[in-house]
Amino acid sequence: MAWRFRISAAASFCTVAVSKDFDSTLLEGKSLLATYVTQFPETGLKVIGLEKAFSFQIEGVPIPIVGVMDMVEEDAGGNIVIVDHKTSSRSYSSDDIDKSLQLTIYGMAAKANGYADREIMLRFDCLVKTKKPKFEQYYTVRTEEDEQRAMKKIQAVYRGIMQGVFIPNDTSWKCKGCSYQLCCRDWFAN
Repeated sequence: MAWRFRISAAASFCTVAVSKDFDSTLLEGKSLLATYVTQFPETGLKVIGLEKAFSFQIEGVPIPIVGVMDMVEEDAGGNIVIVDHKTSSRSYSSDDIDKSLQLTIYGMAAKANGYADREIMLRFDCLVKTKKPKFEQYYTVRTEEDEQRAMKKIQAVYRGIMQGVFIPNDTSWKCKGCSYQLCCRDWFAN
């Protein structure tokens, strides 16, 4: 199969650590998709956007916050549901959901891009990669306080970047395959 060769060739240039071979990853993907198809609940919501790009400004940060929401849905009452699709090796905790900066930013983006007059709910649709895969949905909302905390964090990160502050996060699972490993090593060495 030509596509299998192209994927294998592309993987040889990838800097991300790969812990599984292609065939086992393909089987896992098929199993996760089958789980999604069989376990996804009928929500009755209308899909009004897929891969919905957004951009908005935060006071004190002269560059826009940009991103892409996986899916935007609307219920019969006109409420908006922002959905992010995830895979995970474990179920999410309440803290994982309620403190997700990503979902907070999505809610802020929705308000800044035409949905400020609507109720906004946020949802993770998660395929959990356990021995027997499962599908889980997690709903949450954000308060004005949550948004203020996110804005303050974004403003502080921007100021740090502008001042040349670089603090490695060498405890992340992403570290093993990160393309900034040399920068981190240099930072620790000097």
